[in-house]
Amino acid sequence: MEKELLLECQRNDRNAQRKVYEKMAGKLYSVCKRYLKNDEDIEEVLADTFYKIFTKLNQLQNHEIFEAWARKIAVNECLQKLRSMKALNISLEDELVESTGSPTDSISFEKDILKLLNFLPEGCRAIFNLFAIEGYPHKEIATMLSISEGTSKSQLNFARKKLQELLVNHNI
Repeated sequence: MEKELLLECQRNDRNAQRKVYEKMAGKLYSVCKRYLKNDEDIEEVLADTFYKIFTKLNQLQNHEIFEAWARKIAVNECLQKLRSMKALNISLEDELVESTGSPTDSISFEKDILKLLNFLPEGCRAIFNLFAIEGYPHKEIATMLSISEGTSKSQLNFARKKLQELLVNHNI
């Protein structure tokens, strides 16, 4: 993201904010989609994310890390939404969540994997995303979700096993 554009956003220039929104909305929507299923929830979290980006932009000291910073805000907003929905009742006994569509609909392997995430329980999906996609260590995940590090590890293991089963069972 261009430094000058971000400085204009800090000055509450609506045109600059619109340009940043247009450049980042698709990327941040994809991040939110990995955590939330409901389009209304995703749109709500996306709006909250951009509100926070534009109101806290003056706290960002290194404009070169803007995209990573914005992505972290989106992840945190998704987790906050999940907490508010009480969806993070993490348990190995959770049943696989039903999803619309068939897991065998394939466009590409990566997209298939992301589709299969919708078949995981909310808590497992959040931990898988945080660890495997976002790159957070278990200790930080445990702190973020108010769970033990062991729970984070076991849920990640559970998610991996379920994803492997889905991959094998659906020939993806």
